[in-house]
Amino acid sequence: MDKGLSLQETYSPDGICFGCGPKNEKGLHIRSFVEGDEVVAEFHAEPHHQAFPGVLNGGIIGALLDCHSNWAAAYHLMKKNEEEHAPCTVTAEFHVKLLRPTPVNGPITLKARVVASTETSATVEAELIADGKVCDTCRGVFVAVKEGHPAFHRW
Repeated sequence: MDKGLSLQETYSPDGICFGCGPKNEKGLHIRSFVEGDEVVAEFHAEPHHQAFPGVLNGGIIGALLDCHSNWAAAYHLMKKNEEEHAPCTVTAEFHVKLLRPTPVNGPITLKARVVASTETSATVEAELIADGKVCDTCRGVFVAVKEGHPAFHRW
């Protein structure tokens, strides 16, 4: 079932980010959707995303959690500040915990939720679920950048 446009396709259709940019031909193409208080995405790994046979690479795990969490933050800040467009947010810090090997043989679900925020930043907790188990988690702080920051016009 098609859910329509993702947050990335809606607010950054020309984005080139490796993790979530719709226009990055070689990127991961994360598509994040709002579902209640969470932002959810489904990812399907390809063979070149493996660290070793059947297991997702840790760097790919980090990129998935980072970009997906960033979009949860951007959407939250947009709604909180009653804006029409998502602010351009960047990662200030994020910490990933690799709890168990992440299998690549089926859909991988990403879930993220904002747990604290100010007018310009959001703290997000996220998890990556594969084969019915939480395999990896992340906690990060994402900030809206201002004019003059290199990422300001990226979407």
